[in-house]
Amino acid sequence: MSRAPPRLQKEIEVPETPVLNSIPTRILVPVDFSASSHEALEMAVDLAAHFHAGLVLLHVIPMFTSSTLPDFVSESKFLEETRKRAEGLFAAAREDLDGRGLDLSTVVEEGNDVASNIMEVANREQVDFLVISTHGLTGWRPAVFGSIAEKVIRLVDCPLLLLRSRKKGADDKGTESTPEKWW
Repeated sequence: MSRAPPRLQKEIEVPETPVLNSIPTRILVPVDFSASSHEALEMAVDLAAHFHAGLVLLHVIPMFTSSTLPDFVSESKFLEETRKRAEGLFAAAREDLDGRGLDLSTVVEEGNDVASNIMEVANREQVDFLVISTHGLTGWRPAVFGSIAEKVIRLVDCPLLLLRSRKKGADDKGTESTPEKWW
């Protein structure tokens, strides 16, 4: 005889609830070609290989007002050269990653708000996971406007892996190691 109260003796059917897929299928990695974004890319490559996910590499060329560029540099020339450099670095990354059997795509965007560009690409490319590092290229922009990673954390609606990279400190003495082969 069962010792459970009568209301628990009947088998109760639990309604099915939709479960979000926790296995990523497309991973977005914003890169600025800094050492910390290289570390984020390495982590994303490992995740993509483990989960058999596609990998989308994104570089956003920040737009500058004409007053920030020297008079002898045209904006169109600057954008063209920066785009070619980014595409060349992505080609080197693709060449190195081809042996790993990853589904890899690259995107180069231009925009005033890098975080918004990241979100637009995430939606357009239908990514379901994002890997980003905290300390990319620095300068006056983060001090004035806040970090890009911080903005992305607030805006993203998919799972995110935030890699906190070591800041370059006094003990580094300007000898930051050059990331592997890609940049």
